Amino acid sequence: MLNLRPFEWFLIELIFYFLLWFINDYVASLVSGAAVVVITAILIVALIAEKIEPTRISRRYFWFMFYSILAPLIAGGLYIYFLGGQLDWLEQ
Repeated sequence: MLNLRPFEWFLIELIFYFLLWFINDYVASLVSGAAVVVITAILIVALIAEKIEPTRISRRYFWFMFYSILAPLIAGGLYIYFLGGQLDWLEQ
């Protein structure tokens, strides 16, 4: 695995989500929504577990998860903003 910082992974994810949004906004909205919900749940459970019993998990993991939540939100938000809120699958 590449030894990248969490912010660098964020930029890679952001590019991936932008490409997904430009290819198919319906699939992108489903994938983005599912990713945000699942990653948020995992992050909350990991933070609770870390408070109960501290582990040797690096802080980079928590930043990576945080950025993984932000990437689809930012990509989707910018895509919708630049299109004026008009998604193809909502108009059909």
